[in-house]
Amino acid sequence: MLAVAAAGYRAIAPDCRGYGLSDQPPEDEEASWEDLVADVLAILDAYSVPKAFLVAKDFGAMPAYEFALQHPDRTCGVVCLGIPFSPAPRSFDAMPEGFYVLRWREPDRAEADFGRYDVRRVVRTIYVLFAGAEIPTAKEGQEIMDLADLTTPLPEWFTEEDLDAYAKLYEKSGFRYPLQMPYRAIHKLPNRLDAKFQVPVFMVMGEKDYAFKFPGFEAALRGGAMESFMPDLKIAYIPEGSHFVQEQLPEQVNELLLGFLKDHPVVAA
Repeated sequence: MLAVAAAGYRAIAPDCRGYGLSDQPPEDEEASWEDLVADVLAILDAYSVPKAFLVAKDFGAMPAYEFALQHPDRTCGVVCLGIPFSPAPRSFDAMPEGFYVLRWREPDRAEADFGRYDVRRVVRTIYVLFAGAEIPTAKEGQEIMDLADLTTPLPEWFTEEDLDAYAKLYEKSGFRYPLQMPYRAIHKLPNRLDAKFQVPVFMVMGEKDYAFKFPGFEAALRGGAMESFMPDLKIAYIPEGSHFVQEQLPEQVNELLLGFLKDHPVVAA
């Protein structure tokens, strides 16, 4: 967001509810995608922003897509990194039992796995695993945290100082809500089989992102499935990009983002 602000745009970068510096929802409150959509609308209203470009990464793409469908009059365009649009909740039933999404959606399983280590070690392991090109999948008798140890180096673009900063945020938030949203709420995504986006959409994908191997992702990105829902769609691929492409290659991502914004100027009302 610093690059966007430096280019003269107004940039607002909120932490999702339950993450980072944002408040935790009540423990008995069920995680809801609609809440995240409502949060975006509330932020725009609070700052008196009539319309905005939405820039989203990973699971943040889902509420960004949904916001654009529900509120096209408040949306200038959507930029998403890593997760293509799906008109229906994704099924991972064909994936191995040790697939991390299946493991983490089980009540209490990730809590027990993470609880063996301090927060910094958990965040470190997640960054190591998710920066790779292979889907994190545990074998029988393993948990996800067993797939890397302290001898596994951090990605070269992710420093110990970065790790300290993220660990501090998760020490504040904990993992309760981040496990609910998205992992235990993926099946609650709405069906949008009749979706038709009225705004431009820009998808940025690292070609070494392990998510490319998820069921349906290749068809959505390279097979033209997204075009039927998004008449004004552009997709950019970054050959060496990982799941954390925006942290790994920020200059390339910022250049693409700024180019998209410049190609879609907003006329002041």
